[in-house]
Amino acid sequence: MANSSAPVRTIRKVAVLGAGTMGSRIAAHVANAGLPVVLLDIVPPGVESGATKPERSKFALGAFEGLKKAKPAAFYALDSARLITPGNFDDDMAQIADCDWIVEAIAENLEIKHALYAKVLQHKRADAILTTNTSGLPIASLADALPTEVRALFFGTHFFNPPRYMRLLELIPSPQTSADAIAVISHFCDQRLGKSVVTSRDTPNFIANRIGTFSIANAIRLMQEQWLTIEEVDALTGAALGWPKTGTFRLGDMVGIDVLAHVARNFESRASEIGDERADLKLPAFIRTMLEKKWLGDKTGQGFYRKEGKDAEGRDLRHVLDWQTLDYRPAERPKFPLLDLAKNVESTPARVAQLLQGDAAHDKAARFYWPLLTELFTYAANRVSDKDKEPARSLVEVDTAMRTGYNWELGPFELFDAVGVRATTEKMRAAGAPIAANVEALLTWANKNGEANPAWYKDDATVPSGRRYFDPFSQSYKPVPAAEGTTSIATIKKSRGVVKKNAGASVVDLGDGVAAIELHSKMNALGGDIVSLITQTLKPSSEQVANFEAFVITGDSSNFSVGANLMQLLLTIQDQEWDEVDLAVRAFQNMTQAVKFCPRPVVVAPYGMCLGGGVEISLHAAARRPHAELYMGLVETGVGLIPGGGGCKEMLLRSIEAGTSIRPDARGESVEIFEATKKNFETIAKATVSTSAAEARGLNFLRHSDGITVNRDRLVTDAKLRARAIADAGYTAPVARVDIPAPGESVLATLKLAVWTMREGQYISDHDAKVANWVAYALTGGKVTPGTPVCEQYLLDLEREAFLSLCGEKKTQERIAFTLKTGKPLRN
Repeated sequence: MANSSAPVRTIRKVAVLGAGTMGSRIAAHVANAGLPVVLLDIVPPGVESGATKPERSKFALGAFEGLKKAKPAAFYALDSARLITPGNFDDDMAQIADCDWIVEAIAENLEIKHALYAKVLQHKRADAILTTNTSGLPIASLADALPTEVRALFFGTHFFNPPRYMRLLELIPSPQTSADAIAVISHFCDQRLGKSVVTSRDTPNFIANRIGTFSIANAIRLMQEQWLTIEEVDALTGAALGWPKTGTFRLGDMVGIDVLAHVARNFESRASEIGDERADLKLPAFIRTMLEKKWLGDKTGQGFYRKEGKDAEGRDLRHVLDWQTLDYRPAERPKFPLLDLAKNVESTPARVAQLLQGDAAHDKAARFYWPLLTELFTYAANRVSDKDKEPARSLVEVDTAMRTGYNWELGPFELFDAVGVRATTEKMRAAGAPIAANVEALLTWANKNGEANPAWYKDDATVPSGRRYFDPFSQSYKPVPAAEGTTSIATIKKSRGVVKKNAGASVVDLGDGVAAIELHSKMNALGGDIVSLITQTLKPSSEQVANFEAFVITGDSSNFSVGANLMQLLLTIQDQEWDEVDLAVRAFQNMTQAVKFCPRPVVVAPYGMCLGGGVEISLHAAARRPHAELYMGLVETGVGLIPGGGGCKEMLLRSIEAGTSIRPDARGESVEIFEATKKNFETIAKATVSTSAAEARGLNFLRHSDGITVNRDRLVTDAKLRARAIADAGYTAPVARVDIPAPGESVLATLKLAVWTMREGQYISDHDAKVANWVAYALTGGKVTPGTPVCEQYLLDLEREAFLSLCGEKKTQERIAFTLKTGKPLRN
């Protein structure tokens, strides 16, 4: 890369040229970051110059409206849509003049792109960065149409769809691209768009799609060779390997079979030219027929699968394609004894190792896994080179690309480590399989250095990332790169260890006087172990409070917490151990109070699913530092309960805060407090769950002072900095309130009337109404005169009363059992 041109240092405004699915969603995600975006597309064919602006900008305006209704949601909050200005290439190109970054995302056609660049150059600022979102065309060929001085600020930015949710961004420079320009976009996309940024060489399909396409094509080849069915391959290539649970073909339907075919054909057209050793892998005939028939997946209603209504429990019934006859038949649940055994292994590395050790001679699953994984190892290893012919410079780029672009839990080299490099390679060699040169390099190094069990990665607490990787070109282990501010609890534990732990949680020293309470039970369900550790750690007399100045509650898992341990609760209810239920609720309340009244500030950093009790922990903290992708909700009513750990209490306090500027109505009651209470009542009664941290603010689960982290890898650091800042400002723990003005019986009566109306209209069931009335009771302070001062413990007692009463209801017990069985709520 060249270093001659210094681009604009800050991205303040962006233009996206091309309002198709990818372009419009890139624009939406930039708007999520709070930046204004110009979204332009062509004037529809046949529309004259004298036509109205809406007619001439029909494509961009249509895409803009589509973004507001998109599923999954393109915006964190719909309010961000105001930042997008739609237009067209002919009338509005001048609007790019004040844009710092221009992203081209039009059709994959060299001539069309070159023609658009000619228009762009008439208006683009000299220091603005221009990138292309091509997934197939060579960046060097696209750069050929640009003046020399512009080439320094031109390169590829390959987003994955949908851009809001898919973390990978591949940056593809040309030989003339300025390193400074790459750094500017890399920094912006990391910090503001939450991207995991990987640099790829300018080779076909770059890194992720090169390896991903091979993996999919090879799975299809093996299916045909071994006469497996589509649903069998999906079962084998899903969660068992740490890959998306959809498996190969269901994922293809979701992405679009035409999209997968486009990427595959791009590879096919250049495979021989670049000397790819698996140039023989091509789209099979049955998929080409599907493309001709427009069986493109979910977008056309059928692909590898076709919906055929719903079952008795509301789940989609699907028929599956028979790839040999191209007829659809009812999908069957595959049975593989090897997979059934593997389900008992929670650790993905250990599970994959077990799968690969199966007897391929006698077991159908093992027979599939051996070539699938070993050929993946070889193919991935061959994509790493110190020459420009291959896309990746290091194995770290490959693993990062596959984890964040294809949502694999482990990259190919991490999978290789899991199954044992030496033992697997020796078995491959004995079978006459080709061995990659980079694998031979690792084994040669290991033999010279007496390493019996060599691995691509080694833990090393002395480097920021916590591990090193083997570089075959220098024959040495180098630190895995880690951008400043990115880390994880697992990485920190390697260098600082664990202060204390039990089965559900640990206390970890983050440094600088801040400790983390890490949740690590299954799905982080809140059982007695987590409740006990949090309570004991945060109480004023604890050793940790004496030794640390602030705390963070977070974790490394996919979800912060799915709420209370329902299985534990149901078993206790079924045994009619009511005193035990009461003690459990009191213990949970004591935990949330410990969070709130801890002498040290507690910052909760939630992410993924944060439900029920997870929300209650968050509500009681001094501050919150959520990840942008946050699915947060008090969902207890879905299982026939109400929040019992102080959730209603804290939402009532928020209602009162919202109504502090008292504007009495004709009866002298606060309109603001009533409206705020009503809103919070609806949120709890409907078990509303946010689809982002921004939306969680609107539901009053977060405060506007709670900053949001977009890059998941930065969450621990950002939460630690927030906790440290609160401590440095001179933190004083709140004092339990005894003067809370309860909304009381008049607001309670109004809310109960609303519940009655819903029941009369048959919008809710009798049990829904009973649960909702208990929510109203706890959220208003019960049957007291409006404005009666009550204490926090009084409100906690109301919650516990309601929770225990509902636990005794048969319909609540049925709901809990149903949710545990299906993962869905029961309307009874």
